[in-house]
Parts: sequence; structure tokens; C-alpha cells
Amino acid sequence: MLNDLIDRIRLPFRKDKELYLSLYNVIGFYPHDISHYKLALMHKSVMHRNKKGKPLNNERLEFLGDAILDATVGDIVYRHFPGKREGFLTNTRSKLVQRETLNRLANEMGINRLIMSSGRSSSHNSYMGGNAFEALVGAIYLDRGYDACMRFIERRILGKMINIDRVAYKEVNFKSKLIEWCQKNRIKMRFELIKQEKDPQGSPVFKFAVVLETVRCSEGSGFSKKESQQLASKLTLERLKREPQFIDEVFAAKTERTKMEEEPVEIVPETEAKDDFIIPRPIADSTVSESAPCEEQSTETPVSLVDSIAKDPDFDLSDIAVKTEDDMDREEIIAAAEAAAFEESDQ
Repeated sequence: MLNDLIDRIRLPFRKDKELYLSLYNVIGFYPHDISHYKLALMHKSVMHRNKKGKPLNNERLEFLGDAILDATVGDIVYRHFPGKREGFLTNTRSKLVQRETLNRLANEMGINRLIMSSGRSSSHNSYMGGNAFEALVGAIYLDRGYDACMRFIERRILGKMINIDRVAYKEVNFKSKLIEWCQKNRIKMRFELIKQEKDPQGSPVFKFAVVLETVRCSEGSGFSKKESQQLASKLTLERLKREPQFIDEVFAAKTERTKMEEEPVEIVPETEAKDDFIIPRPIADSTVSESAPCEEQSTETPVSLVDSIAKDPDFDLSDIAVKTEDDMDREEIIAAAEAAAFEESDQ
């Protein structure tokens, strides 16, 4: 408290009083060494260098802050959920420190407005706010120590801005998100069981991999099939977001598959030989004796022709004064019909 009071008294005489006030609104106390915080808010796009020509940006502080953030959040989660298993604690910590969460915190706290960067970089770098948040945690560690970082995370972040219980028990279905993305893009997806074993305590452990088309993607391990597939899906979605070459590989495999499916399939040729070169022989009249000579059988008129003549109205045989139909045989009926036809043509 005494140091903060001294800082407040000296503020009006300092060149960076506006930055001091802005940082106080963000972190809840006044910095001792403002240079750490200036560096934490300096994006690499500004291209600043020190006297020795080395670049000045927040990447090193981001690395340090990432480690401190994992430690402090892990400590808080461990004490907040007594008796919970390692998988639950790890999953909860991951949700609290994931890039999307840090980006939202940076925006809500006003950190984004303090970042020094080129305008084009700030508009295209979606991780800039989250990176600056981690760098700011690194600056607090160098300026005030680990305990100050713990108070900042526990009181300022988890105490006022994030409901740790709601985050811990919120189920994010990465598997359904990945399946939905695959369906929209017509990508074939499956889970491949890599390994199933038991840990030292005898609990089953599953390891699954996501396969998109023919491309094996990320792998995930867990104490259940659901947990391992969720983790594998989450890691695959993250790769799809940040690795353009990975997306290209997946769609190249899809193109290769669809190309093969769209190629025309030739009809398989028949193996049975056709004997259509043989002219079928007319069916002989059933009244002809099987012992009759071939010459007589070949001159016999088919039954179908006789029937058609009898039904044709142009061939009226009623005026022919010959034997009755019962007395006449088939050859006589045909001869009479032909004679009548010739007489009409002569007239």
C-alpha cells in the first residue's frame, strides 16, 4: 500500500502518467518498473531495436507469461476442485488459458487499446491480444514476483471476469463441430483406434486419431473413448485453423477421391456367344405326319397364315359353291380362296 501511495504522488511528475493510469485500470496496481510493461505491449511489427541492434518486442515476455499463467491457473484449479482427477483439472486449465479466452480477456480489459503495433498487423493478427495478455503476466512477474501474478489471476481475472465453475463444467463438443465441418465440406471422416492400454493404477486409457479422407490428423488420449476422441477432434480443429498447408492436404485427398468416383465405368463385356446368325426354322403344321417327305412339309402353309386369311374381311368365301368347310380339307380351302382372288383381279 505504501508503494502504491508513493507511486500515486509521483505520477503527475512522470512522463508516462497516462500509461501508468491505464495499466492501473487493467492490472489493479501501479507498476514499479514501467519498462517491463512497455515491452509487454510492444508487438514485433513495430520493429524497434535496442542500442545493440537487437529487436525489442513482447515475444520473450509472452514465453515467460505463458509458463507463469499455466502455473498460477493450475494452482488455483487444483485448490478450487479438491478430489478431482488429473484429466478434469487439465481440461479445466486448458479452457481457462486457451487462446480464445485470453483474446476475449484482452479485449474486455482494454489491453488491445494499449498495444503498440503497425495498423495492418493489428487488423490481421487475431492472437495479438492474447499474446499481449501473456506478456503482461510475464511483466508482472518480473516487476512484482510470483505472488503478485497469483493475486492478479485469482482476484482480478477469476474473481471478477471468469466463472471458473461454469467454465469447468461447460461441455464443448469438438467432435460434433468437426463432424459438422466435414459434412459441410463433404470430407470423409473417421476415428482410428491407435492404442488401448491401462495406466499404472489400472484405469483404461484410449488413444484415437482423426482421419480426414486418407490424411491422419491429430491424436488424443483419455480415460474414455469419448474423451480421447474429443481431444483428437479439438487438436484437429486447431490445426485446420492455423495450418493452411494442412487444409490443402485434406482437400487434395478429397479431390483425388472424387475424381476417381466421377470417372466413367466401362460396361463389362458379355462372355456368352450369341448365335443370332442362325435363321429360325418355321414351325410345321401339326396335322402333317412326321413320316411325310421333306418336300411336302416345306410347301405346307403355316397355320398362322391360314388363320389370318380366314379372319381378313377382304377374303369373303361365302359365295364359293364348293364343298362345305367340314367336307373340305385345308388345301382345298386355300385353293378356292386363291381362285376367287384371281377372278376379282381379272374384272
